[in-house]
Amino acid sequence: MAASCAEDPSLERHYKGHRDAVTCVDFSLNTKHLASGSMDSCLMVWHMKPQSRAYRFTGHKDAVTSVNFSPSGHLLASGSRDKTVRLWVPNVKGESTVFRAHTATVRSVHFCSDGQSLVTASDDKTVKVWSTHRQKFLFSLSQHINWVRCAKFSPDGRLIVSASDDKTVKLWDKTSRECVHSYCEHGGFVTYVDFHPSGTCIAAAGMDNTVKLWDVRTHRLLQHYQLHSAAVNALSFHPSGNYLVTASSDSTLKIVDLLEGRLLYTLHGHQGPATTVAFSRTGQYFASGGSDEQVMVWKSNFDVDDGDVPKGQRPRAALASSSRNLPDVDFHLPGRARSQEPAQSVPPPREPASTPQALTSALEHIVGQLDVLTQTVCILEQRLTLTEDKLKQCLENQQLIMQRVTP
Repeated sequence: MAASCAEDPSLERHYKGHRDAVTCVDFSLNTKHLASGSMDSCLMVWHMKPQSRAYRFTGHKDAVTSVNFSPSGHLLASGSRDKTVRLWVPNVKGESTVFRAHTATVRSVHFCSDGQSLVTASDDKTVKVWSTHRQKFLFSLSQHINWVRCAKFSPDGRLIVSASDDKTVKLWDKTSRECVHSYCEHGGFVTYVDFHPSGTCIAAAGMDNTVKLWDVRTHRLLQHYQLHSAAVNALSFHPSGNYLVTASSDSTLKIVDLLEGRLLYTLHGHQGPATTVAFSRTGQYFASGGSDEQVMVWKSNFDVDDGDVPKGQRPRAALASSSRNLPDVDFHLPGRARSQEPAQSVPPPREPASTPQALTSALEHIVGQLDVLTQTVCILEQRLTLTEDKLKQCLENQQLIMQRVTP
């Protein structure tokens, strides 16, 4: 029997205003505003109320890579390729304070639940913690050996999790500043990581097209999903903790039922890679951004209350154990063909036949070669960044010389 349309996620709003790829999105606490950052160096703050004017904030000198509203919604943090972090007052004036301590691109910004601290991650291989009220750098966490793509506080603010191009996810104790555990199961760069709303497990997305969930107390791998056909760029938990949405370079968003360990929907909307996704604080909406310069807001329409998961529920009880490739169930934008039963039960896949040893060896060799290529690309990216910085410096010096020469 087909699921009713009221239960399907639906495209609610479509925002156009950025002049380059959208890299990040985040909702304010009351879901009245949505912030987005872009490769065009700008932040946009969109009003969820129809026909309301959006704010465009300029100040960063290079691409904006991450945005996050403070718990109260009175501040908006952003990170950029210009190596700075900015704290904005999201109003008409759009005033901001600049934080400087990173020596390379800042990839991620995230407020602690008490609003007192901010954690940032950077290509300088460090995770840094700042005091938001004193507007002061506090300390660095420095055990990653490659770019750090993402860092997040746990819901209670006691732990920090970070994801890196060194293929690890690291769990840190904020008080002792020690690395509690390293998760090394990813086969490629780890692009994104976040805590389950219960705080008892984490989900990480990777360039190896996978999403993995671990228990942060036992460090046991709980779930492993091979959902996408390209890199997974971002993910977000529904506030109930029952659902996870992912965004991928294969241009799709996918919604997973974590309780049953199965794929519910595949959403097609972006033309090109879907780069970012985030649920609102209430779970009523989720927003996505892409390389097509567009921000889309979707209505969740999940048949759940936000309080579905009892407080303190253990993730091993809450999350179905799953480490299989999930079948793909498509859900398209209105106007395109859509599957009739997006939430239908799907039989488990058959056990694969045994793989010949020669084929296994060949595949392992190919994976090894791809790893070498990936590392080479990483080195080239680093050199390109250095070249861009030097070129920018040369142009600035040339402008200064020209100003002195010109009478």
